[in-house]
Amino acid sequence: MIWEVFFIVVVLFGGAFVQGVSGFGFGLIAMSFLPLIYTVQESALLVLSLSLVLASSMILQMYKHIQWRALFVLLGAAFVGRLGGYHILHTYGELDILRVFLGIFLILVVFYLFFSKKPDPDRIVSGKWLPMAAGFGGGFVGGIFAVGGPFFVFYMMLKFSDNKYAYSANLQVTFLFTNATSVALHGASGDYSLMLVVFFLVGIMSVVFGSRLGVRCFSYIPQDKIKKLAATVVALAAVNLIFFGV
Repeated sequence: MIWEVFFIVVVLFGGAFVQGVSGFGFGLIAMSFLPLIYTVQESALLVLSLSLVLASSMILQMYKHIQWRALFVLLGAAFVGRLGGYHILHTYGELDILRVFLGIFLILVVFYLFFSKKPDPDRIVSGKWLPMAAGFGGGFVGGIFAVGGPFFVFYMMLKFSDNKYAYSANLQVTFLFTNATSVALHGASGDYSLMLVVFFLVGIMSVVFGSRLGVRCFSYIPQDKIKKLAATVVALAAVNLIFFGV
């Protein structure tokens, strides 16, 4: 039990620090390691719950940069996607095969982090299709695996390409809304066990301290280097999930 708590504290602190520096990454780091010893459902519910604490902590530090009108379409689509993700996690979250699917998705995210170029906002067609697609994708995948961040990050990088603080603040609002939706749905369905509640309480301090340290380093650490280091760690864990997850 002691080693489990230590493992959880280290994983959550590392994920929170990466999110504090780069705006996202908590779910990627945490969901790369927690499913190695817990089910996807248990891991996702813990990450989704702690993401509320993490997002709230970061919003308090960046609330002046929130632009609500820019988020309405994205959040509406994310809500619809989150409903579908909730159904799959609630129904099939205990199956070992989900670890393999999670590993495959993490590998795809790693390829995106390593090889994608920074999007050019001038080439994006104006309209609502992009926030709808990004919102639904992030809501759906995040509802299953708690790693919907890359969809939201892509949109936010286009929308707030000239203001990294607005990018990070509005990204946290998106995480707060979508994860609160998941927590409410799973809570009403009785998916939370006493063990998850205990681990949630243990993880709060790790998440708060990790994110605050990351935000303090926000202006000093190159985000590209952090993302690539995190991607390498995620890739190794993802391979482990694919080959040893079942």
